Amino acid sequence: MASQDWFDKDFYAVLGVSKDVSDADLKKTYRKLARKYHPDSNQGDAAAEAKFKEISEAYAVLSDAEQRAEYDQIRAMGTGARFTAGGQGAGGFEDVFSMFGQGRGGGARYQSAEDFDDIFSMFNQQGGRFGSGRFGQTSGGFRGFGGPTKGGDVTARTTIDFLTATKGETITLQGEDGKPFKVKIPAGVKDGQKIRLRGRGRPSPDGGENGDIVVSVTVRPHPVFTRDGLNLRVTVPVTFTEAVLGATIEVPTLGGDPVKLRVAPGTPSGRVLRVKGRGVATTKGTGDLLAEVQIAVPAHLEGEAREALERFHELEPKENPRADLMQKARG
Repeated sequence: MASQDWFDKDFYAVLGVSKDVSDADLKKTYRKLARKYHPDSNQGDAAAEAKFKEISEAYAVLSDAEQRAEYDQIRAMGTGARFTAGGQGAGGFEDVFSMFGQGRGGGARYQSAEDFDDIFSMFNQQGGRFGSGRFGQTSGGFRGFGGPTKGGDVTARTTIDFLTATKGETITLQGEDGKPFKVKIPAGVKDGQKIRLRGRGRPSPDGGENGDIVVSVTVRPHPVFTRDGLNLRVTVPVTFTEAVLGATIEVPTLGGDPVKLRVAPGTPSGRVLRVKGRGVATTKGTGDLLAEVQIAVPAHLEGEAREALERFHELEPKENPRADLMQKARG
């Protein structure tokens, strides 16, 4: 029974901490001891295994604020108190109830049911009955003290190229614990995204579920393409005459053959042309390729080409393309 264990065992001494130890120091001490006595590090050492179970039990109680408070109350009653399951009279309850002013003439006496309720309320029992709470039944975890502890996570990092991030791939990495493992990079993974491999981390110290492997992904930028959700974006330069007169141009695709696009006459710089289904393909859908037109201005223009452009300037409509902008700016 847990109550008897709590009377007999000094969990503070087991962990080597004082009764006023902080939660942070308690956790730090437990982790140090758990690493030292963990069965995985002490194969076949029965004494180490027993010590590991002992410190796990102590930590499970002291790390839970509610259980720790109850444990301290029970220990304060003194090691002479005992709970017994049978016998004649009040028996082993005398030492406990005497603290509440109920003991008379060397024996325990009770005036009403309320006396039981006051005492058993500190053990979270209803109606003065054992069997439904911490002192009667285990509630999961090591010997019923709290829930089992989940194992620690193992972290890893990887840097992949842009194409791998869009297409997906299975790669081999090494975790912080030095052990290699395989991880499937899903198609469409984003820069900074974390991939969690559940149950493949460190084992639990007390029979709980394993921790996870958490992989942080960095994606190298591409010299041509950028991501826009599931869409891919690319900037496509066109000449002045192609934009004015119209043209059919080639546009690159990621990891595939180029596609041909029709640039309509009078296409302005910044217009986006869409190629359906040539973006990022994932289980959630497939994006498009978005080609943004950018008019390339010649850096050097000489001879007949310059003369021709000057003649065009004399003949072009005398419209100010900035007139509407200036009007809006003035309000």
